[in-house]
Amino acid sequence: MADSRATGPQSLPLAERSDADLPGHWLLARLGKRVLRPGGLALTTRLLAAARLEGADVVELGPGLGRTASDIVALHPRSYVGVDDTAAATESVRAVVSPVGGSVVVADAAETGLPSGSADVVVGEAMLTMQGDKAKRAIVAEAFRVLRPGGRYAIHELGLEPDTLPQEAKDEIRRDMARAIKVNARPLTTAEWTQVLSDAGFEIVSVDHAPMALLNPARVLADEGPLGALRIVGNLIRRPAARRRVIGMRRTFQRYRRSLTAVAVVGVVPGS
Repeated sequence: MADSRATGPQSLPLAERSDADLPGHWLLARLGKRVLRPGGLALTTRLLAAARLEGADVVELGPGLGRTASDIVALHPRSYVGVDDTAAATESVRAVVSPVGGSVVVADAAETGLPSGSADVVVGEAMLTMQGDKAKRAIVAEAFRVLRPGGRYAIHELGLEPDTLPQEAKDEIRRDMARAIKVNARPLTTAEWTQVLSDAGFEIVSVDHAPMALLNPARVLADEGPLGALRIVGNLIRRPAARRRVIGMRRTFQRYRRSLTAVAVVGVVPGS
């Protein structure tokens, strides 16, 4: 737990941090980027289709500002519950889901407080990547606990390739990404992602990939639309510290483009 007496930039609420100190995904959100997934909107769309949300009781872990939540509720689930440990984020999600009867709770993804066997689908996008190995396994175990037999766990995360990538290369990528995005991101290979789910008891039923092109102009245009892309460019022009950060992040992504991918996995709880 962080020392409550800390006075450095990391002790400030997200809204009060400078562009130079903000974690990369929150910086992009501040600039107006709504789709913050490594595989973009297209991979999210395929993931949600594979998870079969219509008529399902759905839990989303780490919904952020609610972009995926809006896609989930558009698919007509029976119920929606978002779980996020950031109170400011939950207000944004609540505005998206409350008109259709959805709810949001402030809790840790590893200890949601939700009843066991209460959900048909658990969705988590670009949040396990930001966790260490122990926390990853705790969150996946919690998803397994919350799901009913036959329930689906759908994740969309940053991946490394190939599966045989040497450990030294993995460590180098993780170090450079942590410097660029100011989050201790720990992406895994596809084999490692599926193993984390399998170790928790899930049966893997779907694996999908997309290029990791989060900051490529063509992807930004596809994900955000012309007006959204122009809004982001305008904010970058007006915010030099943010512009330097985004350029640095994009350089890092480009440097390792042959080793980075986006991976979407659906695991199922055995039984029905």
